[in-house]
Amino acid sequence: MNYKDLNPRQSEALFYNDGPLLILAGAGSGKTKVVTSKIAYLIEEKNVLPSEILAITFTNKAASEMKSRVAKLIGNTSLDMWIGTFHSICLKILYNFSKYSIYKSNFSIYDRNDQVTLVKDCVKELNLSKDLYKHNSIIAKISELKNDFIDPDTFINSNYGDFYLRNVGEIYSLYEKKLLENKALDFDDLILKAIDLIEKNEEVKDYLKKRFSYIFVDEYQDTNKAQYRLIKLLCRENPKLTVVGDNDQSIYKWRGADISNILNFEKDFKNAKVILLEQNYRSTPEILKVANQVIKNNPNRKDKNLWTENSGKDQVKYKQFDHSQEESYGVVNKIEHLNYKGYEFKDMAILYRTNAQSRSFEEALIRENIPYKIVGGLKFYDRKEIKDILAYLMLIQNQDDDIAFKRVINEPKRGIGLTSVDKIAQAANSESMSMFSLISDKEKLDELNIRSRNNIAKFAEMIKSFEEKKDQAILSNLIEDLIIESGYLEELQKENTIESRTRIDNIKELVSTAADFEKANPDGKLEDFLSGISLISDADENDEENSVKLMTIHAAKGLEYKIVFLVGLEENLFPSSRSIDNDEDLEEERRLCYVALTRAEELLYLSSARNRTIYGQTKPALESRFIEEMGSSIERVEDERKDLKLNKNLVEVKDYTSQKEKAIKRFKSKKEPVKNNNLDVNVGDKVVHKLWKQGMVVSKTKKGSDYEIVVAFDSKGLKRLMLSMAPIKLVK
Repeated sequence: MNYKDLNPRQSEALFYNDGPLLILAGAGSGKTKVVTSKIAYLIEEKNVLPSEILAITFTNKAASEMKSRVAKLIGNTSLDMWIGTFHSICLKILYNFSKYSIYKSNFSIYDRNDQVTLVKDCVKELNLSKDLYKHNSIIAKISELKNDFIDPDTFINSNYGDFYLRNVGEIYSLYEKKLLENKALDFDDLILKAIDLIEKNEEVKDYLKKRFSYIFVDEYQDTNKAQYRLIKLLCRENPKLTVVGDNDQSIYKWRGADISNILNFEKDFKNAKVILLEQNYRSTPEILKVANQVIKNNPNRKDKNLWTENSGKDQVKYKQFDHSQEESYGVVNKIEHLNYKGYEFKDMAILYRTNAQSRSFEEALIRENIPYKIVGGLKFYDRKEIKDILAYLMLIQNQDDDIAFKRVINEPKRGIGLTSVDKIAQAANSESMSMFSLISDKEKLDELNIRSRNNIAKFAEMIKSFEEKKDQAILSNLIEDLIIESGYLEELQKENTIESRTRIDNIKELVSTAADFEKANPDGKLEDFLSGISLISDADENDEENSVKLMTIHAAKGLEYKIVFLVGLEENLFPSSRSIDNDEDLEEERRLCYVALTRAEELLYLSSARNRTIYGQTKPALESRFIEEMGSSIERVEDERKDLKLNKNLVEVKDYTSQKEKAIKRFKSKKEPVKNNNLDVNVGDKVVHKLWKQGMVVSKTKKGSDYEIVVAFDSKGLKRLMLSMAPIKLVK
């Protein structure tokens, strides 16, 4: 091996093997090279047996890369090493020591789909509402409790006075019982059962401690309580433990990551040494200066300052656009310019805080015929919730569309099963009519003798009511009414998971799409809107490899691009509205910004909008505090409209207000749905809903700039609504 290509700090980390070591590795500082070189050094120079080395990573990709690099350095002897993810290492422990466990080598491992089936069975067996106890929410809660070492009985007893949480505990208890009966483990169990096995068997613990002389843990800042406990169990008295991580890149708190593990390393392991890897091999000095300026504002961190010997001349540029629509076009305009200058599309990436932000950039790229790819997710119009709402709109526009009908008849769940849908399809086929036409005919529907025919009839009435008003109502308001009256929004709100909140954000963006359409096409109808989307969603991808990459910042972790566009730098967007009032969450948002900035190699462009359209409403936006923290390290670019080569198909945002007013006047015969931005509603107030009639407010909770209210309706029971959107009025 040639150790001369390591810098002084990397060499220090390589040669130190006297005890616990924390390699605090900044972004782009070559941490994987150091770890793999250190493993090879131990084997080649220190005569350590490969079987004495344990290396734990977080992803299969990282494990494969580490195995490949070590194999190139030392050859096939690397096969004797244990290199893998936390889950794969724990699986090895359970298999190798199965005689000490009730879980013999023939146990099953349940994946996500198996978990969904099991939770649904538990909810059904306990005779609980599947609408209230959503499987996604329950699975997320069970995982959280397991990794915090909270068993079902403890959770039930501590939440006995809360009807909902107590039932969650009962589901958790039955879920665990069924796993045991099925001789099955979920992914969380792989780690927990391995911990339990080691803790209860001194023979196993002693064997593992003696076997692994050297332990390596990558991405240590992302470890949770269970993973930390496992590492402690495997370590000797004065362990030769090397952990690698960066407290400034800890961005997975929502997934259970505990940043205190890396911050407290020196307390947890006596005589620990810390080596900083601050030399960056990825970015220019100008980019690193901006990243350092932002992250230094986090009080709870181990201080380090990235630097580089790379050359650079272009200062990081920041531009504040007048409107979010102009931001997307301005970014795409710049991409075209850079491509003309010689950069390939694959050299460029657009990073955003939320998935919903991709829509306007996708449309701008398609209009300019620029190939693009969404990394770590689906294109906007391919996302389930968007396809569902569009299918509703297609059915409203065309009741003969059986494909759209089948997609939404039981979405959200209305108790209309596949057997019922098949009966409708067969009857419609024999009558040579559409499925919707058949269910709209009361006699024909009654003849089918379907148990859920009342729900089917209500569905038909709802679609008809929207069909009657589609040509008079403002499109964005029509969609808002649809997602409320169909129950789609309420279903996602009940689920209350990160995934469901992301889906709500995407639906909000679809409403904004409709508002943009209205601005550009004051006379446009629903059919025109749907036709335009069909053209966008069916656009060809002729060169996916040489394409601009679009992704959330979380998806960008571990990636790098020559040119990065970080967009949407506004308060309540980035940092997000959910983090503003919590210091820990705000620090994580700042770390997320740091991760985004350090993805750029050569050029970095930042942008925001003074006004942004969300849920069809254009509201002023404040510049992100992160921009202020960057100070003079960025160059502010003035928004000169003459620089924008506006396409005739794009919207001149400055005319938004007048166009909206014209649209409202044009549809004055149709009363606009109620907007409750200033409605003062409190617990105990009586309200009337245009569809569900009278009810009483029983709960009111602050949600960002809005309020979530729960109303007990006389005819419908409890309903959860967002105050700004709910079509309600106070009963005085």
